[in-house]
Amino acid sequence: MSIVRIATYNIHKGVQGLGPGRRLEIHNIAHAVEQFDADIVCLQEVRRHNRKMEKHFTRWPELDQAVYLSPEGYESVYRTNAVTRHGEHGNALLSRWPVIDIKHSDVSDHRFEQRGLLHVQLLVDGVDVHVIVVHLGLIHASRERQVQRLGQYIASTVPPTAPLVVAGDFNDWGAQLLRPMAALDLRTFEGIRLATYPSRLPLLHLDRIFARGLRPVSAHVPHGRVWSRMSDHLPLIAELEL
Repeated sequence: MSIVRIATYNIHKGVQGLGPGRRLEIHNIAHAVEQFDADIVCLQEVRRHNRKMEKHFTRWPELDQAVYLSPEGYESVYRTNAVTRHGEHGNALLSRWPVIDIKHSDVSDHRFEQRGLLHVQLLVDGVDVHVIVVHLGLIHASRERQVQRLGQYIASTVPPTAPLVVAGDFNDWGAQLLRPMAALDLRTFEGIRLATYPSRLPLLHLDRIFARGLRPVSAHVPHGRVWSRMSDHLPLIAELEL
């Protein structure tokens, strides 16, 4: 059996603060991602480019954020969810394991929020493992419909016997999605406090890692001032047995 280490992290587009107090944190986040020592890193709110930010910050990386955040030897995958006035942002996946296939599905529920699923098929120790990176909506009814669409997507694209991970920012303030996710045979770490938001005083468990065909072994959320400065979310890091 193999232990697969997975991290999920909403990086807040690599920038923290408001107005003149804005700070570019993407360089610190790159060091943090390396420290995860994860086999698979699922990222949300990742920018490919943003003309306004590129002009504002002199140290804005020349590479798009998914590539910039990839430790040496990792493959990076990025797909856009939202197109904005000055650029775009979406989900990304960084992997130590070979990438076999990439798909993207739009699950936007209304015109005010652009949301998508990033689906990456990996070859982990000779086994096809499917990973879906999500960032669900801010309205509960939207999230419920997006989970329904997730289930339909999985049924049509992921073999029923294939190991599957669904990770990301579920925006699930009241843990109301645990039951519909369990109905899809997707389980998460239950009975452990893994609050990730807001990063300065984490109270809410918005970021989760669900799995089918992998056994949850352990999970933790790093804390401290260094982590609370980089994003409004804290990362969640888990180990699963394949």
